[in-house]
Amino acid sequence: MDYFLTEQQKMLKDLTRRIAEEKILPVRAELDEKEEYPAEIIKTIADSDLMRVFIPEKYDGLGGGTTELCLVVEELSRVCGSVAVSYAVTALGSYAVMLYGSEEQKLKYLPQIASGKKLCAFGLTESTAGSDAGNIKTTAERVDGGYLLNGTKQFITNGGEADFYTIIALTDKTKGARGASALMVEKDTPGFTFGKKERKMGIRSSSTRELVFRNCLIPADNLIGKEGQGFIITMKVLDHSRPGIGAQALGIAQGSMEAAIDYTQQRIQFGQPLISIQVVQHMLANMALKIEAARALIYCVARFMDSGAKSFTEEAAMAKVFASDVAMEVTTNSVQVCGGAGYMRDYPMEKMMRDAKITQIYEGSNEVLRNTIAGALRKRKGRTA
Repeated sequence: MDYFLTEQQKMLKDLTRRIAEEKILPVRAELDEKEEYPAEIIKTIADSDLMRVFIPEKYDGLGGGTTELCLVVEELSRVCGSVAVSYAVTALGSYAVMLYGSEEQKLKYLPQIASGKKLCAFGLTESTAGSDAGNIKTTAERVDGGYLLNGTKQFITNGGEADFYTIIALTDKTKGARGASALMVEKDTPGFTFGKKERKMGIRSSSTRELVFRNCLIPADNLIGKEGQGFIITMKVLDHSRPGIGAQALGIAQGSMEAAIDYTQQRIQFGQPLISIQVVQHMLANMALKIEAARALIYCVARFMDSGAKSFTEEAAMAKVFASDVAMEVTTNSVQVCGGAGYMRDYPMEKMMRDAKITQIYEGSNEVLRNTIAGALRKRKGRTA
């Protein structure tokens, strides 16, 4: 399929693929086994200016949109979903400032993120607030000089590695979700510590930690947007980031299918390569069908967003849900067609199957996002095309 990418987009895709194959592929299994954060690879990505892709030109970025971000995430994920999410979460953590930050905040934070000298993360999830994002308990009490931040965030990607954290906290507990606000918190803030590094089923080399806040004094200037806008900011940030999760799922699925094709071409059973057996051919064909459908949807949604669309909640949710479901199906079937070898760590299929699962869960579980899509359909009832 020709998706009519620009020359710049093609160059970006080629550069990312080269980095993935030359720098990530040789160490992917080791990083997964050791659950080791890929610091050197992230530095290579930054040195290649890929951190600038999603930052506006005014703040030392390349001015790319959702399409460009998805292209990078897809190519990284084709080799390793862990590295891809470590990269993508910096974009997630930056969106609040890009969308709602003051000019002073943009000038302070975005150039440092664009250069790759500083990484970012997004802190929403808590033990009582996952899919129920409005049930956060972390508080930011207004005091002289700023906000006193207290609470614990859970399962935060890039936790401990990022330098800047967009944190959603309650500035008015009496208003529930409408009392939430967004604050930029820097890593060296007194009272800000990290819990243990989580041991995960997949994306093992990415860092996932608790963020613990005990009487952290956050300057008033670090408030993003206005008090009470935190929940709105969260929803807008996630709308922007969900196609990127779709791209992560897409890349994992693509890499898994390619590995399965390579194996089935070499493996001889019943006197012929596995790929010559019709049932295997049909499984591979179904993988290709669904991967291309997911790619078409993601690219279309990304372009729609980049066109200046004001609302794309439904479309962003669709891209994430469909692609992640495809990734889980494709990676499971890749293991299946490769038999015992697919189940072994000597081959990449089992890692990709483990990595794919999280794409159905984070940044809005697929069950919750189906509710989001259904809600949009109900509102659309009775409209003409």
